[in-house]
Amino acid sequence: MKKKSLIYVLSVLVLLFLIPEKSEAQATSGSSYVNSAGMRIEFGSTYGTLAGLNGKHFFDEINAAEAQILFGDGFTLVEVEYQYHGDIPNAAGLKWYFGFGPGFAFGNDQTDVLLRLMSGLDYKVKDVPLNIVFDWRPAFIVTHETDFNAARFGVAFRYAF
Repeated sequence: MKKKSLIYVLSVLVLLFLIPEKSEAQATSGSSYVNSAGMRIEFGSTYGTLAGLNGKHFFDEINAAEAQILFGDGFTLVEVEYQYHGDIPNAAGLKWYFGFGPGFAFGNDQTDVLLRLMSGLDYKVKDVPLNIVFDWRPAFIVTHETDFNAARFGVAFRYAF
């Protein structure tokens, strides 16, 4: 019951990020999309390979939020992140970004609290509603056996709108 409630709450949060809005963000976003939804795969040490739902919302040209719920290898990972974006000159649709946010890993009869950092590339395919992301996602695990996990990477494939 507890896991179902968590999934419900997180699904609602992700949907809130994805509600299309014809606002200032739509008009001024330097990105060729404002919202995207799809799947993310994260891989590396400590938690193994995880996959699940992912969504992103641009508030304006450079500020965005991303949320995900990932499953695999006996863990469920829930995260919400802030991201700062910048354009790459002469590379249409390609942006660099860095960000941070909290994460919670549930599994093996414990809950780990993570402080996540990320740095990566965000590409929106021209004239196709496809957004592809590749990033480095190190984590500071601040509970139980406090640790720093640098070997985490992610890739996301999302429908952009």
